[in-house]
Amino acid sequence: MMGFGLVGCGKISDRHIASLAKCANAELAALCDIQTERMDAARLKYRQLSGSKAEITAYQDITAMLSDARVQTVIIATPSMLHADLAKRAMAAGKHVIVEKPIALSLREVDEIVDYARKHLVCVQVCHQLRYKPVMQRIKELIDAKAMGDLHLCVISMRLQRSQAYYDAAPWRGTWDKDGGMLLNQGIHLIDLMQWFMGDYESVFGSMLRGSIPKQTEDVAAGIVTFKSGAIGIIEANTLTYPNSYDNSITLFGDKGTVSIGGIGLNEIRKWSIDNIPQDLPSENDAADEHLLMYEHFIQAVKGNDSSMIIHASEGKKAVEMIFALYESVRKGQAVPAPLTSFSTTIMTNMEGWK
Repeated sequence: MMGFGLVGCGKISDRHIASLAKCANAELAALCDIQTERMDAARLKYRQLSGSKAEITAYQDITAMLSDARVQTVIIATPSMLHADLAKRAMAAGKHVIVEKPIALSLREVDEIVDYARKHLVCVQVCHQLRYKPVMQRIKELIDAKAMGDLHLCVISMRLQRSQAYYDAAPWRGTWDKDGGMLLNQGIHLIDLMQWFMGDYESVFGSMLRGSIPKQTEDVAAGIVTFKSGAIGIIEANTLTYPNSYDNSITLFGDKGTVSIGGIGLNEIRKWSIDNIPQDLPSENDAADEHLLMYEHFIQAVKGNDSSMIIHASEGKKAVEMIFALYESVRKGQAVPAPLTSFSTTIMTNMEGWK
């Protein structure tokens, strides 16, 4: 049984609590938050879902929690600007880490997390849980087997709504130095799938604009990605869809196949045509819980199971770097080649029009 300590008991923690409650080899051992009432609510929710009556220690100080021997893995579900520092502190204490996206708000911090994981011999899992959906696993298998032939185009679309109330609920949202941007928070899941399917990027060109909500970060983003394979990627994302969130989608075009998956939860198989491959596609709604699957794979990886799929920090860096390259392209007004060696979202606060 692996003991987990959850740092940050806000809205995003609900998914982690639900997965821990369902995971047979996991238990919630500790909570850490500056608000005791949020820890009380998180403890109650976990006990209701899991039926467990085991002790769950509450801490308001991360240092104290990191000294708790029952905690083997730390889950970081705090505001984005705290991810890197908390991850490094946890690893330095010998703890494994599950960190919410984005892993960090600068490339320097991402690289530090990668180095810390190697130095302290711990596992770091970045929460890109969509990779664990059975339909995405099947697509990846077919791509790797060249069943779709050469891929030439990948189009991702995100059409969501984030209202004034969303930003009012947490003042750090919508700021470059604390939140990091719409693509880095909402768009990153689709961008991670794009680069997982298409491979390393060669260059990125981007354009962005901000809507009527008074904040720093973007509401609309468009990007053209050239991959090292020669293929092209199209990014189209917004969080001002009226009147509410409408759709997410990813579509792949190859010599021998076209696949399109859509819906808010990416559970709609809209097109599945692959040459000489019977329609052995997964059921439309998959039924599987990709967030729980992420936890199960993580636990197996910590135990040394080499066949377990884990999205290490070095792998999680790829989507972050592509997004940073798009931001840098907007800043410079030109395509940005790979690799991007330096970037921090704080740079955007000094850009005219994005203050």
